Amino acid sequence: MTTALETLKTSSREVHNLAMAAQLLGWDQETYMPDGGAHARAEQIATLAKIAHEKSTDPSLDAVLKAAALEAPDVSTDDGALVRVSRRAYDRAVKVPAELTAEMQKAASLGQHAWIKARANDDYESFKPFLARNVELRRQLAETLGYEDSIYDPLLDEFETGMKAADVNAMFNSIKGDLIDLVAAISEKSDAISDEVLRRDYDKAGQQKFSQWASAAIGYDYNRGRIDEVAHPFCTNFSINDVRITTRYMKNWLSSSLFGTMHEAGHAMYEQGSSQALEGLPTAGGTSLGVHESQSRLWENLVGRNRAFWDFAYGELQSTFPTALGDVSVDEYYRAINKVTPSLIRVEADEVTYNLHILIRFEMEQLLLNGDITVDEAPKVWNDKYEKYLGVTPPNDADGIMQDVHWSAGYLGYFPTYSIGNLLSVQILEKAVADIGDVDPMFAAGNFEPLLSWLQSKIYVHGSKFMPKDLMTQVLGGPMDARPYMNYLTKKFGALYGL
Repeated sequence: MTTALETLKTSSREVHNLAMAAQLLGWDQETYMPDGGAHARAEQIATLAKIAHEKSTDPSLDAVLKAAALEAPDVSTDDGALVRVSRRAYDRAVKVPAELTAEMQKAASLGQHAWIKARANDDYESFKPFLARNVELRRQLAETLGYEDSIYDPLLDEFETGMKAADVNAMFNSIKGDLIDLVAAISEKSDAISDEVLRRDYDKAGQQKFSQWASAAIGYDYNRGRIDEVAHPFCTNFSINDVRITTRYMKNWLSSSLFGTMHEAGHAMYEQGSSQALEGLPTAGGTSLGVHESQSRLWENLVGRNRAFWDFAYGELQSTFPTALGDVSVDEYYRAINKVTPSLIRVEADEVTYNLHILIRFEMEQLLLNGDITVDEAPKVWNDKYEKYLGVTPPNDADGIMQDVHWSAGYLGYFPTYSIGNLLSVQILEKAVADIGDVDPMFAAGNFEPLLSWLQSKIYVHGSKFMPKDLMTQVLGGPMDARPYMNYLTKKFGALYGL
């Protein structure tokens, strides 16, 4: 006789397979699909989303979940966690009409395609209707799901389970003042570091070669992944054993492809690290986007922008670009990749200013969702905030309000997870060092396996078995704390700039 757990697993895998098929169509849209396929692709993705939604909200599933909960009452086990995750997903999904789900998917697909063209042409007017549609659909979703305090809460909960807008405001309030002060102190010594060496000519083939070498060196498994070129880097997965990353190459800005690749490799290594027993189930993969971002930011910044990493990797980079870097020492290069400059583009931002970029987006999302500003007013509000927080004003909308892909896909509520990830990354690395010892000599020797193994055993293998806050308490011994992060920034950049 088939048990309720077996029935749940079969149903879960069917829904998962539909979702993965939709993601594969999305990956193809961003990488290889011809322009003419945009509208048909939007319909295809919407159809799969609607079928998946109908399957995941089948009324019979409620009884299956109740019976499965009796068979696996311990939520700390794989089966118990599956029941918990599935129950939460079911309770959320049944509130949302299939038509709304399909419409959001369609709008996201069309929006992403429109954004690529609009940004390339600095044409906000053509993108504006797609942004307005996504904002309106997300408002509908929030109202459908319900909330007590802020319309932002149910959207944030989709990406960071259990967190509310008030929590994010508290997080930013704990770091905003110190960050602004640190940026101001560094700005007084802005000439102390030059990044001219990163703006020389770097051919695409060399960047492709080195980015793949560096990501493989830290642990990204190319037997279960690949790398492709896109307008805006991302990581996507269709299985624990098929996790793909993307990057972009800029001839006169070396850091874009390198750190973009390491960032996405961090995401991918988390996904590849899930227990194989979770394959095809909703408990595979990261437990939240905040925890996910802790891994992308850890590998990008705490490893990739660490001097010890370049003691190992600089020789390879220099031999890849002998003309551009032949006269540049490792110390000069290390200083260049850590230059602090208030800038326009989030994905190219330094560690110190990065969270201010996120703060601006968080504030913008709340204004749009609350109806405090319209999409017509949004570019000016965006520019005013950049002047207020970073002292720079975007010269155009392509490098202003249209620089990120997220809103074109309807991902309102996503951005705070980047800052959550920044704070957690330092806490996690400090705990790893306490357990395995100083990692700098390991990095300098090109040995990243001890850190990766620690992360796999403590975080990756569990997938989404534990709630984000519970997992972090289990790993760190306490909640997220801004102090280690601010101490890290103050120490590192104080030394670099002689503060």
